[in-house]
Amino acid sequence: MTQGERRTPARRTVLGAAGATVLGASTALTAGTGTARADDQRTSGAAHGHGRGYRSLPVPTVIGHRGASGYRPEHTLGSYRLALDLGAHVIEQDLVPTKDGHLVCRHENDITGTTDVADHPEFASRKTTKTIDGTALTGWFTEDFTLAELKTLRAKERIPGTRQENTLYDGRWTVPTFEEVLRWAEDEGRRRGREVWLHVETKHPTYFRSLGLGLEERLAKQLRRYGRHRANSPVFLQSFEPSSIQRLAELVDAPGVVLLSGANSRPWDFVQAGDPRTVADLVTPKGLRWIASYARGIGPTLDLVIPKDASGRLGDPTTLVRDAHAEGLILHPYTHRNENSFLPADFRRGTDPTAYGDAFGSLKRYLETGIDGIFADNPDTALLAAADLGTRG
Repeated sequence: MTQGERRTPARRTVLGAAGATVLGASTALTAGTGTARADDQRTSGAAHGHGRGYRSLPVPTVIGHRGASGYRPEHTLGSYRLALDLGAHVIEQDLVPTKDGHLVCRHENDITGTTDVADHPEFASRKTTKTIDGTALTGWFTEDFTLAELKTLRAKERIPGTRQENTLYDGRWTVPTFEEVLRWAEDEGRRRGREVWLHVETKHPTYFRSLGLGLEERLAKQLRRYGRHRANSPVFLQSFEPSSIQRLAELVDAPGVVLLSGANSRPWDFVQAGDPRTVADLVTPKGLRWIASYARGIGPTLDLVIPKDASGRLGDPTTLVRDAHAEGLILHPYTHRNENSFLPADFRRGTDPTAYGDAFGSLKRYLETGIDGIFADNPDTALLAAADLGTRG
């Protein structure tokens, strides 16, 4: 079977239907109550949490990473909608600002690879080199465009060499504003009869604050406008900069999640403030206790949950899940993808880096650690893997 045959729309429809049948019902909430229906748990491989808000979500929670970015260009309404159709419990957005202060959904403020901006001669002079969080980048950046100008662009696949079929959808959608996503989530919630959960990240908040484009206040204002600012609102707020989550905690009550990259890295706000701590310090019991003083969860890279050896194969799990749970924190690690190039070496199959490997095998290893959720580019695959895992209370 060729790669093209494996990823036909019919294949995705079958997987999506399976995910909806097995786990899709588990995402449905009794209208107006915020509590899960009792019969959902019996039909699902995921166990429902207890109580209200994020504790009521199925465990493990499947988060559509930038939507269903394994199948559609990321951070488009098409990607978000497909993730819901496939059964994802939560949909992720990354936020960056425009020149005139609007929040838009892009993984990075550098839009060179995710839009057709290079094809617009009227914006040729906007190409520039900037240093973002210590890294020099050359391209086009959202903060140099008004929203009206940005809306003349069309979104496209970020990694076309790996996801060639996704290029079929290049140009189909514009870059959505976060307010458009909030309205979309409201409409979808009414149509589907359940809340649509969002997982919202502030990107490069220290950098943007230095430009007078602080993200947190703008985000909090929109959350309040759409009633997503409460502790039990269907939203997570996430950032790689702990100070951004601390600032948001002063503005709204929605649960915060601190994202954690490589063990030897330092959050950029730590670098700017002269804080010597690394991620390795933050995943100690002391560091986790500090995070728990203002956040409700962590989003570690999967390597912090199960490290890889020198050959790229999975080793033994760390104590991070146990230690985080001891401090009352949930864990939403990132990011699982189906392609060989993204999988641990022991789960790659064949020599084509763009072909699917043993995604179910790797998901089994990660989910067995007891993580509370996982970011996945292919949410249907993650849902089926959760069903394979069986009910966990």
